[in-house]
Amino acid sequence: MEPLLLGFGSNLGDRAAALSAALRSLMQVPGLRLVARSSLYETEPVSAVPQGDFLNACALFECTLPPQIVMAHLQGLEARHGRTRSQPGAARTLDLDLLLHGARTLATPSLMVPHPRMCERGFVLIPAVEIAPDLVHPQRALTLRQLRDLLPTECGVQRFGDWAGAEAVG
Repeated sequence: MEPLLLGFGSNLGDRAAALSAALRSLMQVPGLRLVARSSLYETEPVSAVPQGDFLNACALFECTLPPQIVMAHLQGLEARHGRTRSQPGAARTLDLDLLLHGARTLATPSLMVPHPRMCERGFVLIPAVEIAPDLVHPQRALTLRQLRDLLPTECGVQRFGDWAGAEAVG
């Protein structure tokens, strides 16, 4: 089994409920076993498109699935939660990102592993460090904690709280 780090985000509707429902769904996928989940963080959007704040979080799984299969599950969940891809940076009911998949690197037109922008995003690294500080980025050869420490001290990420229905989410 390989460590799999996933990013969760939502800024439309009941954000916490959307993240919790997605996590519960992923926990039912054969080949994925939840190891840890971060707190929820409220984050200012990085898009130029006017929209509300995001809730973001990360979850660490043990995984036996290839990245393409994981990504298919993530995109299916996004679609079931009403995600549309009308324009880049638009508000979304659910945004799921495959951030790291063990030491794998992959670059295809539809999937890049590690996620190409994760190292510059506080809303990824702050929750990721909460649950997997010593996980190593395979291209940068730095731990997630080291990458987080390279971020500006003020990055618009504030702890929001715990997952909705946390007792049902492991």
